[in-house]
Amino acid sequence: MSLIIYEHPLSPYAQKVKISLDEKGVPYEARMPNAIGSGQPDLEFLKANPRGEVPALIDDGFAVFDSTIILEYIEDKWPSPPMLPKSPKDRAVARTIEEVMDTLFEPINWGMGEIRWFRRAEGERARHIEAHAAKQARGTYAWLERHLGDKQWFNGATFGWADLSVVPYINGAIGSGFAPDKGSKLSAWLDRANARPSVRKSAKAAADVLAQMANVAGAVQSGMFKREYRDHRLEWMIRAGGLDVVLEGIKNNNIRFSNEIS
Repeated sequence: MSLIIYEHPLSPYAQKVKISLDEKGVPYEARMPNAIGSGQPDLEFLKANPRGEVPALIDDGFAVFDSTIILEYIEDKWPSPPMLPKSPKDRAVARTIEEVMDTLFEPINWGMGEIRWFRRAEGERARHIEAHAAKQARGTYAWLERHLGDKQWFNGATFGWADLSVVPYINGAIGSGFAPDKGSKLSAWLDRANARPSVRKSAKAAADVLAQMANVAGAVQSGMFKREYRDHRLEWMIRAGGLDVVLEGIKNNNIRFSNEIS
């Protein structure tokens, strides 16, 4: 197959790309980089993305990385059905929603994973970080509802870019107990989004991987698995009161940062 997506099923960035391709009916092969999360190099993957982050797309030898740039490439090459709305204003809104979810909401789910799955903090320190996450999630839900209004989809009349940029994150947040309020417009939208085959496929792949993560805390403690503290995640953890989490991770050599391009 000429189209390859390097991904991890739990990555919302990768889920966005897969949902877009599946909505357009474009066949692809999904691959996980070797030893992902260990900080060890996968040379073939690094050829596609020297930052060492998923997703990366390889289209008949041509490599693209960064989920937003990949979505743009997909939209340019396979324009039907369109994922972006028609008007410049609505396109700007869709991209704004994506940016908010990618940089402000993603670290909420990531931070909760650090606490609940990887046990970076416990007791009062963990409760303080969790309270910050819950407050921020609720604030984002209120912002999203204002954008959704009475529309069927964030994109307008049809499912599209803005919707696929929201659904992986909210599905991830539900696992931390941050579901939209029942009966809310956002909850009804989520039901519609999750009924789509493209979203169901992506969500099932994530659930299958999540079911295998029973011993991940031990892998982190041993240094075998290193979580990446990229820019917005690092800021979020510090703002949530987890500076000690970062410092301990550096001391114990079980966190990592993005690869430097050379």
